[in-house]
Amino acid sequence: MRKLVYYVAVSLDGYIAGPQGEFDFYPISTDLVAWFGEAMPETVPTHVRAQIGMPVDTPNRRIDTVLMGRGSYEPGLAVGVESPFDHLKQYVFSRSLAPVGNPRVEIVSGNAVEVVQGLKQEEGLDIWLCGGGDLAGQLLGEIDQLIIKSYPVIAGAGVPMIAGDFSPSLFTVAERREFANGTQVTWLDRA
Repeated sequence: MRKLVYYVAVSLDGYIAGPQGEFDFYPISTDLVAWFGEAMPETVPTHVRAQIGMPVDTPNRRIDTVLMGRGSYEPGLAVGVESPFDHLKQYVFSRSLAPVGNPRVEIVSGNAVEVVQGLKQEEGLDIWLCGGGDLAGQLLGEIDQLIIKSYPVIAGAGVPMIAGDFSPSLFTVAERREFANGTQVTWLDRA
């Protein structure tokens, strides 16, 4: 069965973005970018691949589907990118966005848990929960693995990694890796 993997960048104080959706305050680390380009190329947006020297048609290794909330999807729209991960099937959860013209992008206004439970039953690679915090809160019970890029920065305020009701969920550390600028990536599996 496919897994739902929440791979996300987070500040030391638990924010995935600033109050206005900013994410440019995370310090860039060339070794981290290079490593994830090799290990998880499907997480690199299609329109960014050529800019970092990655072939646009680099095959997916682990993930073939991505889930996004409106807040995670709209920055691409703001710069004219309707399908930020054109190499993946994309589901954007929103009650306010209109459908888009790209068949790789599906706007979903229904129950996120039901959609994910259905996707998990289908054939394919794993499913990436790209963000945001509200969607992660709705899907907390369905998350099988966390991959947390923890940057050495305090945001102070913003979009929490997981928003929602108090619901303790135990995960165990499977692997941890540190990069040149102090960023740590931790893989955690649901206990």
